[in-house]
Amino acid sequence: MSPAAFPGRPLGPDSQRRGRCIPSPERDGARGRVTAVRPRRAPVVAVIAGLAALLLGACAQVVPGVAVPDAAGSAPAGLETFYGQQIDWGPCAPFAATDEDRQIYADPALQCGRMQVPLDYAAPQGRTASIAVLRHAAPASPQRIGSLVLNPGGPGASGIQTAAYLASSLSSTEVGRRFDIVGFDPRGVGASEPAIRCLSGPERDADRRDDDTDPSPAGVASTEAEERQTVDLCSQRSGVDVLANVGTRDVAKDMDVLRATLGDPRLTYLGFSYGTRIGSTYAEEFPRNVRAMVLDGALDPDQDPTTELVEQGRGFQGAFDAFARDCTTRPNCPLGQDPAQATRVYQDLTRPLIARPLPLAGGRVLSYADAQQGTINALYVEAYWPRLNRALADLRAGQGNGLMTLADEYYERNPDGTYASSQDAFEAVRCVDDPRVTDPAQSLARAEAYNQAAPFLDSGRGVSAARDSCAFWPVPPTSQPHVPQVPGLTPPLVVSTTGDPATPYQAGVELARALGGSLLTKIGDEHTATFQNSPCVDDIVTRYLIDNTPAPPGATCPAT
Repeated sequence: MSPAAFPGRPLGPDSQRRGRCIPSPERDGARGRVTAVRPRRAPVVAVIAGLAALLLGACAQVVPGVAVPDAAGSAPAGLETFYGQQIDWGPCAPFAATDEDRQIYADPALQCGRMQVPLDYAAPQGRTASIAVLRHAAPASPQRIGSLVLNPGGPGASGIQTAAYLASSLSSTEVGRRFDIVGFDPRGVGASEPAIRCLSGPERDADRRDDDTDPSPAGVASTEAEERQTVDLCSQRSGVDVLANVGTRDVAKDMDVLRATLGDPRLTYLGFSYGTRIGSTYAEEFPRNVRAMVLDGALDPDQDPTTELVEQGRGFQGAFDAFARDCTTRPNCPLGQDPAQATRVYQDLTRPLIARPLPLAGGRVLSYADAQQGTINALYVEAYWPRLNRALADLRAGQGNGLMTLADEYYERNPDGTYASSQDAFEAVRCVDDPRVTDPAQSLARAEAYNQAAPFLDSGRGVSAARDSCAFWPVPPTSQPHVPQVPGLTPPLVVSTTGDPATPYQAGVELARALGGSLLTKIGDEHTATFQNSPCVDDIVTRYLIDNTPAPPGATCPAT
């Protein structure tokens, strides 16, 4: 199965990040066919401290001072019990799954709890899901506005983890003084229950080692058999009823329950990458419940998945070209000294891995797929370019640890060989959010278009017509691309970066137009920009969040 990923990515310096975030389809650069790539989670977390692993556990200790929900005024018929619940806030330590998280979650200013929602909103009296929520409360003050709810992307990224890391940097800012910083793990993700589970650690490792570049009929049949097996495992381990109800449509409904449970008459929201899809879906479902909405690293809601995929491939090629231009000015660049030849040199470095994966310590091997995925991971943020430079230099010298480490970060592989659930969740959400490609001819045409858009990821073996797991998914899609209808919506603020590799700039232009919002352009080559060391962006976002002041016409922030 391919490592799909939506636009989201890991951010930040080497010491600051373990994983990454991403929402529209990316291509699994490591495979022989085109599939969605996670818009990784919001880079914002990585810039601050890096996205960490899956959070587990629950908290039950009640903390005084819970907000009074507004359920009486906003609950849809039949959902009054859910809208009227109160979260029992307690310590966050039980939600931590890694040593990094345990250190951050020990902060007594952080509170965690669980919120119950219907697994199926069409049957609210049936099975429920438990949504993990974290908040960092603003100081008690007449200036407090309410809650700032955030989502880092993915799909599959942990919102409580992101909020915990981001709160530490925002607490001393005007935003942190005026808003509670709140994150939630979307249904099926992270510490929320039930979790989406498809592959075990050893099964994921084997999937990454597998060669899916063979375009022959036998190769296509083998790849599709693996995809079907993965779908069967997802169904068995997660439950078909769970897989049918993990789409963005359902997450948006959960977010309105969260708004009421937090005691906010209207929602203030910050969504990165795939989080912009959650935001635009919420805006269409509950337009009059929005107070303010910042959407950074946008997905175009009306763009079909194939076009979105190809545009993302073009974005990654642009990021690779920018990396190559920088690398080739430096001594001993592994791509040589001519940026015009960098794609060919990269292909020459990585393509031999198709036939001869590179052995590593501990019995693992660097596959062609992992070499490409590690490269893609580093292209999300310019701060990772030095790491990619070193990793490619090591590959030239016959060493693969650098690229494998980057690939492991992308997949959120833990030192003990286990994985966070983000990859499984990404696949499940993508398969119910987007129209499927079930025609092999269409799959072949899509792969050809992607190779033309991102030639550095071309295996040189020809493209495969193999269909990905969504073609065999056991439940139908719950969404379709369309222009949202948002009467009465408070105009959002859309932030779009000119050289964003995962969510192309034009998607932000189109989303701002569709939602009637203002557009803030950030010059740069990274994925997303809010609260990531751009005072210009942060000032405009802060004024919007607090005063609803839109970005001025033509607003542009320089590269940082």
